[in-house]
Amino acid sequence: MSELVRCAWSCRSEQVRNYHDLEWGVPLHDDRKLFEFIVLEGAQAGLSWNTILKKRDSYRAAFDGFEPETVATYNDGKIRELMDNPGIVRNRMKIESAVVNARAFLAIQGQFGSFDAYMWRFVEGKPIQNAWRDYSEAPPKTRESEAMSKDLKQRGFKFVGPTICYAHMQAVGMVNDHAVDCFRWRELGGEKI
Repeated sequence: MSELVRCAWSCRSEQVRNYHDLEWGVPLHDDRKLFEFIVLEGAQAGLSWNTILKKRDSYRAAFDGFEPETVATYNDGKIRELMDNPGIVRNRMKIESAVVNARAFLAIQGQFGSFDAYMWRFVEGKPIQNAWRDYSEAPPKTRESEAMSKDLKQRGFKFVGPTICYAHMQAVGMVNDHAVDCFRWRELGGEKI
């Protein structure tokens, strides 16, 4: 039996491999999980995704399971408590952005019926299927991620630049950026080339 071929970046650790194999690039339509990824992608700015994956369980506990209704109510006392939590990235601006983003997230849900409906319109409701020979060919941002970033910022979101938005799109399956020889590329809709 031959070994599965994966994207080269997935070999960093077992945790990263499991994330690659089970989550990365899988179309996600659950509002709470989409909020989780918005918070985590913002926390990752300037850091490695591996660092965030290691802290993910701590983030879930610290941010009340990423329930946006709860996070939106966080006050200065809760932010100070989070700043003392060694299990998360203790950057005040990133923590405060999670609260601001929760409030903006709820406003979008109210306007569009769901955050899912809002986000997926940037890719016309279906994943963009790329065909990279190597993940390093994937761009850091696209016109879709630039449009998403601009719109999110206009709605009050923080830590949502075009590169962060593109990473979000990759994570939640709005784009299939697995390398063409990776077993997940075809499983997630890539066609033989």
